[in-house]
Amino acid sequence: MSDLIITVSGLRGTIGETLTPDVAMRYASAFSHETAASGAFIITRDGRGSGKFIADAIHSALNACGRSTIDAGVAATPTTGIIVRKLGAAGGLQITASHNPAQYNGIKLFSESGRVIPKTAGAAVLERYNSNATSWKKHDEIGNRSACLPDVFRQHLDAVLASVDADAIRAKNFKVVLDSNRGAGSTLGQLLLAELRCRFEVIGATADGKFEHTPEPTENNLTSICKEACGFGADIVFCQDPDADRLAIIDAGGRYIGEEYTVAICAEHVLRTQCNGKHPSKRVKGALVINYATSRMTEDIAAKYGVQCHRSAVGEANVVDMMIDKNAAFGGEGNGGPIDPKIGMVRDSFVGMAMLLDAMAAREATAAELAGELPSYAIVKRKMQLPPEKIAKAIDKIETKIKGKSKSRLDGLRIEFDDAWLLVRASNTEPIVRTIAEAPTEAKANQLCDEAEAILGE
Repeated sequence: MSDLIITVSGLRGTIGETLTPDVAMRYASAFSHETAASGAFIITRDGRGSGKFIADAIHSALNACGRSTIDAGVAATPTTGIIVRKLGAAGGLQITASHNPAQYNGIKLFSESGRVIPKTAGAAVLERYNSNATSWKKHDEIGNRSACLPDVFRQHLDAVLASVDADAIRAKNFKVVLDSNRGAGSTLGQLLLAELRCRFEVIGATADGKFEHTPEPTENNLTSICKEACGFGADIVFCQDPDADRLAIIDAGGRYIGEEYTVAICAEHVLRTQCNGKHPSKRVKGALVINYATSRMTEDIAAKYGVQCHRSAVGEANVVDMMIDKNAAFGGEGNGGPIDPKIGMVRDSFVGMAMLLDAMAAREATAAELAGELPSYAIVKRKMQLPPEKIAKAIDKIETKIKGKSKSRLDGLRIEFDDAWLLVRASNTEPIVRTIAEAPTEAKANQLCDEAEAILGE
């Protein structure tokens, strides 16, 4: 990563190169100056070795701006949002690079409502950061730094437990493997599984960022876990990313079900539960919201239950904005990030874990059976390096050369066909272009990506 990547909700870079203590302090200062809410800021991190000194730099900057800070230590990203709400904080800063390798780290910003800050607020922070405009307080005006209470995880845990039939899950005594991969999800993950009386074992339980495999929970990166799954004898394997806002699934036979199915199975369960297992005679309350890169499985599920399904631009902040606007019952992103508004407006792997176990218990079905009941499509996700200055023109060429039923430029370029779709967009978190296609067959999806990449490479 040759340049620091800054979006409306945070930044990401390589430690010692693009992300330094100075950058962290300037960015935290910009956030402080653009935050009108009073109160302290919550600081959390995902367990990476570099997170501690970035946290120290952020605490120092915010205290120097006259803001008090509360150090909540290693915590999952969705937990950060809940802590912000619980303590009535002015906002939060989660130090994480999400699925990026160990040399990266980043800062994700939370508003006082416990969600990733919306686009307008993020743009104001970015503008102030770029202007390098800041001011520091005098010695008698600096803020204080304190530690968070030890029950930091309890409210999140209780909210997740209250969202499912915990007793029904406990009666099943499921055997579960949790792959936290030395990220922030292991602590709350173990508490949740213990409360649900699951027999479980954890891979990578120590949250030190020394990843045992490439951290993004994709099929290629989880090959070793899939091979071991059969030997575990588990009913299901849950795989988190380092900050635990994403969840991928492996079934009892060691088959990678994947990230796309997490939100889809959860959406099916939410709507089915509202209808008490019966086909609805009237509309279910609340829409569904997904992003432009999420599988059409969720759209089909929404149609089955007579509810609307809306698509936002890619990015958690965009999904949450639309969920609020549409008063959604459920939402998420196809990268394995379910969002349950009853718990918090943040992608949450623990929501996914609890809902999947709830669905398995309620239906007396395996994870494979739940996935097998959903509409079947082939989705292909690729990425390629392209200089940032060439991306816009390359996407314009694709729009001209590839014909489709309809096209949208809400987020990159999305082309709809009769039985498929193609999305080409610059990544918000990496210096790459993503090409994503979904079709009835993998061959068709690959063909669409091939056509797009050929034009990108011209």
